[in-house]
Amino acid sequence: MHEVPQSGDARCPGVVLLHGIARTSASLRKLERALRASGFTTLNIDYSSRRKPIAALADDIHEAVAGFAERDAPLHFVAHSMGGLVARAYIAKYRPDRLAGVVMLGTPNGGSEVADLLSGSRLYRAFYGPAGLELTTGPRPNTLPAVDYPVGVIAGSRFIDPVAGLLVLPRPNDGRVSVQSAMLSGMADHVVVRVSHTGLPRHATVIDQTIAFLRDGRFQGG
Repeated sequence: MHEVPQSGDARCPGVVLLHGIARTSASLRKLERALRASGFTTLNIDYSSRRKPIAALADDIHEAVAGFAERDAPLHFVAHSMGGLVARAYIAKYRPDRLAGVVMLGTPNGGSEVADLLSGSRLYRAFYGPAGLELTTGPRPNTLPAVDYPVGVIAGSRFIDPVAGLLVLPRPNDGRVSVQSAMLSGMADHVVVRVSHTGLPRHATVIDQTIAFLRDGRFQGG
């Protein structure tokens, strides 16, 4: 019988978990538990997603990630929504020596038309801050470089808000990000799951597919 390594074992592959904008590490807790049960050790980081630009957020998480990356084991990132952009910015500046791969859940790699619509609003700017203005489909102040490491993209195709889902975003979409926008040039694999944007990190199929990519570098059925 195969013995699952303990999550604190230095030999376990590590996973840095990054939540989306205006969320906390609690939003990734179910996914974190599943990763630990599957033999990964985790670092589920809280960061001030609404207070700084994406590049500065990457700087903010560096101390914690660098300490975690000192383990003699492969290091992965799993990120929801804007967390995927923070992961890309982090790797571009502080690439870990043992970087293994990245799974992005509903990350707006091409921006979001919802952000386009709302970014002119004073309320939106006050709530989502500098990073929120970097989620539009237009040119970004800090262009992220092309990826040269394994990336798996999971996109949602179920929306709850009919205004955004039907009238604002190209279909299919998850109510915040279109499937098209979630895709990333150079990605190793992608899969579309019928789930909403906020539901992505908690959905059983998404969790299973995330673990499959971390283990095999591809999604099940891909």
